[in-house]
Amino acid sequence: MRLCPLFSGSSGNSIYVGSESTHLLVDVGLARKYMDEALNSIGLTGNDINGILITHEHSDHIGGLGVFLRKYQIPVYATAKTIDRIHSWKYLGNVDESLFHAVEPDEGFEIGDITARPFHISHDAADPVAYRFSKGDKKLAVCTDLGCYDDYTVSNLSGLDTLLLEANHNVRILEANPNYPYPLKRRILGDKGHLSNETSGKLLSSVLNDNIKKVYLGHLSKENNEPYIAFDSVRDEINKADNPYNANDFDICIAKRDCVSECFEF
Repeated sequence: MRLCPLFSGSSGNSIYVGSESTHLLVDVGLARKYMDEALNSIGLTGNDINGILITHEHSDHIGGLGVFLRKYQIPVYATAKTIDRIHSWKYLGNVDESLFHAVEPDEGFEIGDITARPFHISHDAADPVAYRFSKGDKKLAVCTDLGCYDDYTVSNLSGLDTLLLEANHNVRILEANPNYPYPLKRRILGDKGHLSNETSGKLLSSVLNDNIKKVYLGHLSKENNEPYIAFDSVRDEINKADNPYNANDFDICIAKRDCVSECFEF
């Protein structure tokens, strides 16, 4: 399997997950031009994509979906409530409704030789989910846009080989940001907002295992975080956690906001 963050940040998100014969996108948050360039950089085109899995209906996750679908006619998978919100989004434009397929959290479904299983996350959207993927004994997950986590989240992120996990903001930078009004700060910091660096590190510490080969930290805020701060904060939480691991035991990197990150194949 292969995991490659094409874009990961508050300005737009799209993550590639694939095998030799099946190619998937998690979200299409940027214009088709940028999506095409990103796919070309990893040896693919839109015509190669077998399915698009949508996490939720916020514009940084569906911003390029309408134009992309009109060009490539790719099946889209999302929860029923998310599909309803997508169709009511004024910027979607005319798309073939038969391309949309409703999925249920905690129920796996197959696209080619990959099994995808959505699971609930806590975010201020209609019915947001993250996705866990498997092919044989290979397992990975893409989990961003959640304000908090619980044992259910941990169970869905356990036993993975690789993971893309949100590390959205540094709390002190966010609280001091003069350009963010108080209600927006409360939203981001709330249980239906986004994971801080420290909370991301605590969650990651709860799901580490001997098989994890790569961890991407994603969805970093441009205004309220820095890659080196996220990296150091998450590593600090791992080193403080009550588990047998050290941060140096794992390959942890930052998923880039505006360009394609390195692909990880396992």
